[in-house]
Amino acid sequence: MPEVYVAGIGTRLPGPPVDNEALAGALGVNREWIEQFIGTRTRHFARDPQTGEIRWSLADLCAQAAERALGDCAVDPARIEFAVLATATPDALMPATVNLVADRLGLNQLPTYQLQSGCAGAVQALDVARSLIQCGRYRTGLVLGGDVSTKHLDVSLGPSGAGPAELVNYVLFGDGAGAAVLSAEPEGRRLLLSHVLNRLIGTGLDPGQTVEWFGAADRGREDGRAAVAEDYKAVEQLVPTLAAEIVWEMIDDLGWDAGRLDFLLPPQLSGRMTARIVEGLGLPGAKEISCVADTGNTGNALPFFQLERLADVIAPGQRALAAAVESSKWIKAGFALEAV
Repeated sequence: MPEVYVAGIGTRLPGPPVDNEALAGALGVNREWIEQFIGTRTRHFARDPQTGEIRWSLADLCAQAAERALGDCAVDPARIEFAVLATATPDALMPATVNLVADRLGLNQLPTYQLQSGCAGAVQALDVARSLIQCGRYRTGLVLGGDVSTKHLDVSLGPSGAGPAELVNYVLFGDGAGAAVLSAEPEGRRLLLSHVLNRLIGTGLDPGQTVEWFGAADRGREDGRAAVAEDYKAVEQLVPTLAAEIVWEMIDDLGWDAGRLDFLLPPQLSGRMTARIVEGLGLPGAKEISCVADTGNTGNALPFFQLERLADVIAPGQRALAAAVESSKWIKAGFALEAV
């Protein structure tokens, strides 16, 4: 099977950063609680937290990220033979957001795929794209990941209008999108996608996160359901364990020497959780590539933000491992890269 390379990477964040002081003021909570409990400094919102106006759609952000990815490796859009988008927050049930993005990029007469998934979705999209190229049918494709979580959240509620399981999402998440050009040729960034892990392990486990089909800002609460609910205690308990399983399983599958791992892209739930995960992995020789403290948890965009930072520092011959855990129904995901 042909090898598959990450040739170009692009990301997009909406608007200026929202710091903890501004967010605490909007929510009516304590700034110190956000900093100590979550460990995230800033995030970006596609929706104005004061007026509720939606300023960027997911399609807006994904199209702009894709343009940057194509420009990053100087690949003409005419070379793109398929597109895969992973998101938990599509702009609408239909049409699929991936098709709106393709339209904006001038892509036509090509297969498109949209995966409905949480934080593991970006890795699932990479897995699908890698398989499409390895089967020999295609040579170049576009992979996208992004989420606009704030459309599910109503920041005017304040602490009295949202329970703890819901309120934590207001400080965890930010909006954003990322894109990567995958190629059968070692071009552009020349990052060999050596391995992808994508596995559901949630049989018998309660969901750690639930996202309803409505947003709290555009529907009533007559039935008492929250738009987004998080079992943060379950997440805190399971994610570090699953992250370790992902990393060591991939190291074993690849036959790599853990002492020769150069970079680690850990799960990015929050700044505080990421620090715990990295400490527990016991890989002091691997440099951490994280972004969540500055971007917030952007869901399916996060691996692309990490990839973008990695691409600027990785040297030929160096190796990197990325891990992602989805808590909605517990998915282990990850991928391995080598700079050539």
